[in-house]
Amino acid sequence: MAKFYHKITPRLQKFIEQQKIFFVATAPTEGRINLSPKGMDSFRVLSENRVAWLNVTGSGNETAAHLLENERITIMMCSFEGAPNILRLYGKGKEIKEGDANWNELIQMFPETPGTRQIFDINIESAQTSCGMSIPFFDYKGEREELNDWAASKGKEGIKEYWTEKNQTSIDGLPTKILE
Repeated sequence: MAKFYHKITPRLQKFIEQQKIFFVATAPTEGRINLSPKGMDSFRVLSENRVAWLNVTGSGNETAAHLLENERITIMMCSFEGAPNILRLYGKGKEIKEGDANWNELIQMFPETPGTRQIFDINIESAQTSCGMSIPFFDYKGEREELNDWAASKGKEGIKEYWTEKNQTSIDGLPTKILE
């Protein structure tokens, strides 16, 4: 049975901190919905109504474009071991880039990661749990290093060139403002 919360409770925070993968969903007013899996040590609970997620350079920058347009975001986590559980965090997010006022405060909460692109600062409006009894068991075997290796080989300047080529607009043509 689904249950709604107005904040991240200590029990929910403990669940969040145990997860190795989470999913991010955003959507423009018109256009494609984006749903992406995320991993690495990149998610932090900052308070009962605020989380942050360190985003690294990838093939697109949909989340930034969508949040610039309407701020809506949903984070989902599922239990792949232990008791079944699905957690959704509903909120409003904003992008924080290097040089922005909150950058130094937030970046120190995460490990140094090659290809770091931005941090998404999300105010949680509600959380929802549901049973998750149909979610299969999976074993965590470790992190993939290919993206970190790729980003390290590119270097900071190479990453900025990649942003220029691949990350300035969403797949629907919305601006991401990654270079501003």
